[in-house]
Amino acid sequence: MNGRTGIKGTAGLLARLAVAGVFIYAGVTKALAPAEEFGYAIEGYRVLSPHLSLVAAHLVPWLELYTGLLLAAGIFTRLSAAFAAAMLILFEALLGQAWLRHLPITSCGCFGSSGSNSITREFLQNLVLLALAAAAFRRGGAFSADHAADKK
Repeated sequence: MNGRTGIKGTAGLLARLAVAGVFIYAGVTKALAPAEEFGYAIEGYRVLSPHLSLVAAHLVPWLELYTGLLLAAGIFTRLSAAFAAAMLILFEALLGQAWLRHLPITSCGCFGSSGSNSITREFLQNLVLLALAAAAFRRGGAFSADHAADKK
């Protein structure tokens, strides 16, 4: 293994762990709070009915949590990174349409009720996470369960 491969593998691992950490944190903070809190934040985007917003509020935290755990462990690494990227693209679309429609979003719901940034900052933060998810997809196999299973 040459030095460049090692550096790229390490960078991919760090990207994978960063995305995993954010998804685990986001999922846990929302899963531990009443679903109605997150459902209310989802309603603010005005794309789902109140009923579907509550369904999403029950589902999304667990999708985030399990995606983060799979990424952290390196299980189905590429698929998990692709799913995380797909979720981030969806989140970007929601934030973007809210910004374009000048919706009064006071809390994006991204990390539950633990605080919120401006839509612009959340949008930029998600772009960084999307780039990290792409790096995890391409180079995130180092120290993964997938890699260990391939060696056998």
